Amino acid sequence: MSFVKDSVNRTPIVDTVFTIVEKANEAKAKYGDDAVIDGVIGSLYSEEGKLTALNTVYDTLKSLDNRHLAKYAVSFTGNPDFQKDAIDWVLDGNSNLYKEVIATPGGTGAVGMTIENCLEAGQTLIIPEIAWGSYALMAQMNNLNVATYSLFEGDHFNVEDLKATCKEVMAKQDRLVLIINDPCHNPTGYSMTDEEWKEVIAFLNECSKTHSVVLINDIAYIDYSYRGFEAKKYFKNFDEISENVAIVVAFSISKSMTAYGLRCGAAILLGKTEAVVNELKVVFEKSARATWSNINNGAMETFSVIMKEKRQEYLDEKEQYVQLLKERSSLFIQEADEVGLPYYPYREGFFVTLPMDNQLRDAYHAALMDNKIFTVKVNKGIRVAICSMPIRKVKGLASRMKEILDQVQA
Repeated sequence: MSFVKDSVNRTPIVDTVFTIVEKANEAKAKYGDDAVIDGVIGSLYSEEGKLTALNTVYDTLKSLDNRHLAKYAVSFTGNPDFQKDAIDWVLDGNSNLYKEVIATPGGTGAVGMTIENCLEAGQTLIIPEIAWGSYALMAQMNNLNVATYSLFEGDHFNVEDLKATCKEVMAKQDRLVLIINDPCHNPTGYSMTDEEWKEVIAFLNECSKTHSVVLINDIAYIDYSYRGFEAKKYFKNFDEISENVAIVVAFSISKSMTAYGLRCGAAILLGKTEAVVNELKVVFEKSARATWSNINNGAMETFSVIMKEKRQEYLDEKEQYVQLLKERSSLFIQEADEVGLPYYPYREGFFVTLPMDNQLRDAYHAALMDNKIFTVKVNKGIRVAICSMPIRKVKGLASRMKEILDQVQA
């Protein structure tokens, strides 16, 4: 006798990140913090080893009236001010497409909602071969298959393999739903070029002649791009989509506002015609109401107050951490190059990932832990969270990791 539906996957979830967090904390307790390299948690930490919580954000949140924090949002699709501010902030004037916004619990809510409502059970979702693990889990929980595209060809985005994967899936179903996590890809730190985006959009337009196409653009880390608002100019390419292509931009306040626990974000719906956007909006509204009902009112109001009254203050404070992240990554990359430690092409972002097959990865990961270096295993690689590591611990890390890799491969 079973108490859950027959179609659901019953395999227990294994959270690779938080399992290693426990091991890292045990090592710190036993050997002392200075003896341990903790490159696990994908949140921004200060040089003092404390979770970053931007003062601009939390001073604003705490200044709100208690009743404002306690009450429901104006609508289950989000407060109107928040919806407008999310569009203005994310797109920064770089798109003339029709637009609608559904407030979501983090960027996760935006991605999950799209997967759930745009594919039928048994159909296939297309994701990067190296990706955030929850993409595949969302597909699994909606009884979907997954097809992966190779992320890189040499030092650049593998557009050709994306095309090949899409064509294989199109031969089996009437629609195409794919995820591109860009810029600041998790976990490699790659950001696509404008030319790469142009080629992707042109290809999706070709696909749309026979199939409906939904592109999920996961931009969770965009506000920590080293290029600032320049990083948002690629949205202009979206204006070239055909009428049979829809784009859902998954925005995360978790990262942008260092508000991981407040669970707020947005699904920004983009289309060439109002009809395309409205179809998504109607279904997504009902999905939101039926799934989470309402989004954190205080988080939305905090975002809107900052956008209207404290925008420059927020930007100035955030920029300090963008520069810190850049300093950490530059040091690690420089030293990796000096000692010959391989890594996937990195441009900007929270993580650097070392490439290797999964058999070597498993042995290497265990050897790193034996040497009090804690990282996260991803498909075909080892993820190093430079976002949470102080510079003093980044210094010399690549050399140590190269020595251990050479020993494992010997």
